[in-house]
Amino acid sequence: MAKKNKKDRIHKTLVEQILDKANISYKQHVFPTHEEGDVAQLDVDHDDVDEHTIYKTLVLTGKETGPLVGVVPLDEHLSYKKLAKVSGNKKVGMVPLKDLLATTGYEHGANTPVGIWEKYKYPIYFDETAKKQGEIIVSSGQIGRSIAVQAEDIRKLVHGKFADIKED
Repeated sequence: MAKKNKKDRIHKTLVEQILDKANISYKQHVFPTHEEGDVAQLDVDHDDVDEHTIYKTLVLTGKETGPLVGVVPLDEHLSYKKLAKVSGNKKVGMVPLKDLLATTGYEHGANTPVGIWEKYKYPIYFDETAKKQGEIIVSSGQIGRSIAVQAEDIRKLVHGKFADIKED
């Protein structure tokens, strides 16, 4: 087997290094991005990856818990009411974009449950769809970089909970 050229290899993100250390298997994905307003968005090729297996990491805040994280499929919407109920808050709201980097250490589009847990230990809730799907794709901490990982493995790593948190 030929050695890969050093410049052809994809460097590992901090999230991937954390998964390696925890002996959790994953597969790297690189998605092209485009600018939409003042934020970068993923360009998902629907022939290669089912958009419903890609999950977005949303950062919210609640009066009782402070910051918390909801992880839902890219093609779904988070239910604030459901997340508030399962997290023990009366209501929750999105962290303003201008405060996101200071709250999580990641810019919009790069938030990852693994990195956020590693640094801040915020409560993390995965939509129950992830448990049923098995393998999900989440950001690996850089815009355009993601990892495919077993939902149960990542949930255990970040001490997360599966719950019905998406809009009906």
